[in-house]
Amino acid sequence: MNSLACEVLSAGYSHHSKPFYVKSTRGLRNYLIRFQVEGCCRALVDGQVQLIVPGDLLLFKPKDQYDLRIEEELQQNGELGVTSGDYYFFCRGAWLEEWWSRTAKQQKLKLPINENVLHLCRQTILEQRRGKAPAKEMAEYYLRLFCLTVERASHEQQNVSGKGKSFLAYEMKRYIEEHALSPLKIEDVASHVDLSVSRAVHLFKSVFNQTIMQYVQHIRLSIARERILFSKMSLEQIAEMSGFNSYTYFFRVFRARYGLSPKEYREEEANLID
Repeated sequence: MNSLACEVLSAGYSHHSKPFYVKSTRGLRNYLIRFQVEGCCRALVDGQVQLIVPGDLLLFKPKDQYDLRIEEELQQNGELGVTSGDYYFFCRGAWLEEWWSRTAKQQKLKLPINENVLHLCRQTILEQRRGKAPAKEMAEYYLRLFCLTVERASHEQQNVSGKGKSFLAYEMKRYIEEHALSPLKIEDVASHVDLSVSRAVHLFKSVFNQTIMQYVQHIRLSIARERILFSKMSLEQIAEMSGFNSYTYFFRVFRARYGLSPKEYREEEANLID
């Protein structure tokens, strides 16, 4: 085995708009980490084929069976279609073995779709694609940071799970992550946790220090950014599929967030992706 303790064998962002199937009944040869960030699919989890939605992180160890099905599903916009986007990492190494065994790992858990998490995904892919030293070692450490972020998120979910105001706040956050690309109202989020709009707004702001709609826009912009970087869709298509009704509004908020227009951002980042 390579001397790297957390070797990234393969990494990428996979976007599907047509049916796609992959099945490994003999079991995987290495560890696989798969993070769903847009659309939905179905995968074998704990012996059952389950629906996978944005924010779902799948963890597979060597010899686990792998069954992925991307087909027509009811999407977040309420329409039937084939849309699925995920980050994936095939990896191996002694550090990963130790990290995997230190605590019980669920095959599926929730991970926030935020800029910190997406940055780690992107940087791992970019360094792995560069291929030569010191890029391979940098990819290893980015993946380690990603794994530790997963571990912290898992602990936080366990600490707030089951009761208390924090649990309701995280439930609202999860609901937003799963429905941000559809026409989403604050009333929908409040209704999901059986709170009045005013209580839901206050609770979310007190726990996450941002409003519900600010977080919705954050998710939409993050997804749009991934599509700009990793898909060949037109900018107008990206705006519409990322939950923005107006390209003019998308243009304005994107430039305010990232300091560049969508077109400028795609052109500037193209060399890094290549």
